[in-house]
Amino acid sequence: MSDQSLRFCATWNDAKEQGKGVRGAILIDLQKELQRFIEKDGVEVKADPKDPLSLVILVPEGLLQFEVDKDQIPEPGVKFLQTFMPTLAKATLKFKDDINAIIVEGHTDTRGTDEHNLPLSQRRSMAVVMESLKALGGESRNRFLDLLSATGRGSVEPYTVNGAVDMDKSRRVVFKIRIRSFEQRGKQILVTMTDEKKS
Repeated sequence: MSDQSLRFCATWNDAKEQGKGVRGAILIDLQKELQRFIEKDGVEVKADPKDPLSLVILVPEGLLQFEVDKDQIPEPGVKFLQTFMPTLAKATLKFKDDINAIIVEGHTDTRGTDEHNLPLSQRRSMAVVMESLKALGGESRNRFLDLLSATGRGSVEPYTVNGAVDMDKSRRVVFKIRIRSFEQRGKQILVTMTDEKKS
């Protein structure tokens, strides 16, 4: 095995080991950076139980909870985003090499058809993205924009309490932070090593 191959294997293994702790490190840092929103507003920052490469930021009831069939952010939500987003952007940009995407995920309640609910949930997520970008300025806005995306989930993940759907809480937006996968880290390493070999 050549020195280059050995070096690649060692670097690949290092990336795998580092990747295991990245989500935990980002989670701890975000909880620290967002502490005032956790204490004052009831924001939750936690590991996504459905995805080992994601973190979830849950905004409490009333702030980003939409009226029936509406995509306008409630006034308390607009005020919340004006202070919350600069803090979130600053905290996540420290980990820009480890974060693959920040997804604003819109949801609806279970009334209506998929044909109606999917576009409605997409409009909700886009409204939050647009308002979030208004809250950011200059360079941090441009850098954060590279990570930010919006998606609508319709009514496929309603908010439930003891198995019963809570219609009001289902009309919400959730922030998901997606961590780079082991494969993505490996590709980064491969590109870096190829570039080093050329120079």
